Amino acid sequence: QVQLVESGGGLVACECSLRLSCAASGRTFSRSSMGWFRQAPRKEREFVAAISWSGSTYYADSVKGRFTISRDNAKNTGYLQMNTLKPEDTAAYYCAAGSYASTVPKGYAYWGQGTQVTVSS
Repeated sequence: QVQLVESGGGLVACECSLRLSCAASGRTFSRSSMGWFRQAPRKEREFVAAISWSGSTYYADSVKGRFTISRDNAKNTGYLQMNTLKPEDTAAYYCAAGSYASTVPKGYAYWGQGTQVTVSS
């Protein structure tokens, strides 16, 4: 099993940067793929980025070039660096862990509780 806890969300009022962290417990994190998803009010959860256990990365077109996903297996932690934030990035952000770097939520068995990111114009 893997337990996940996100942190680093907040409110920004500029094209600023935030870094989200996803702290994992459980001995299988280094062999798990990790994904970030987000969900805005009244919208479905959408894929943001994913990183495989070997380090391959995948991004949604809407964040490509602005967001960077990474992981530090020694710290059992994953990250989502978000630059040039826009109001449309406002959502609850969730990290997830699973066997494969999937772009759909059902591809992940474990989820964190989410952290809110709000970007005001």
